[in-house]
Amino acid sequence: MGGTDSTAVTLTWALSLLLRNPLAMEKAKEEIDMHIGKDGWIKESDISKLVYLQAIVKETLRLYPPAPLSSPREFTQNCTLGGYHIKKGTRLMHNLWKIHRDPSVWSDPLEFKPERFLSTHEHVDLRGRHFELLPFGSGRRICAGMSLGLNVIHFTLANLLHSFDISNPSTEPIDMTEFFGFTNTRATPLEVLVKPRLSPNHYEAL
Repeated sequence: MGGTDSTAVTLTWALSLLLRNPLAMEKAKEEIDMHIGKDGWIKESDISKLVYLQAIVKETLRLYPPAPLSSPREFTQNCTLGGYHIKKGTRLMHNLWKIHRDPSVWSDPLEFKPERFLSTHEHVDLRGRHFELLPFGSGRRICAGMSLGLNVIHFTLANLLHSFDISNPSTEPIDMTEFFGFTNTRATPLEVLVKPRLSPNHYEAL
């Protein structure tokens, strides 16, 4: 249940960000059309070719990690960290939301810039090896469903952008207010207008 919730939350934030950044959405569609074509079908093996789409997912998880706080850790011995003396048995929960928006690490940390993962932060991955980006945690307590979740998010988002033109039905900008809980959800529902962008035969085959 937790995995389903966090995957849906991430996809909703990704669409919200793309609706607020139409140039990024068009760039993602152009990449899909170039590698898949409007008559083709997206396979899981195609995701590796869609580097801009992968950058969009990374940037979405940076700005809106599904769980804003990591799972709790417990210190097994007394230690000093950042000048603070921490006693054995102390529990620690990392503020991932804050880490992902640290201006000493990320330029324009509040801005949606997928291109950063194709240039300055190209080496940064999502699998807990880089402490500046930890949407799934790290170490032995890393999210057990990480690989499945990433596959579902990439594959679903790619198919949505390939098959449909998605737009904001309102003249008002998309509300990006967050509601913090166990998962980081939108405070208001996302409403979109969806139109087919491929030939009718494509949808009949579905």
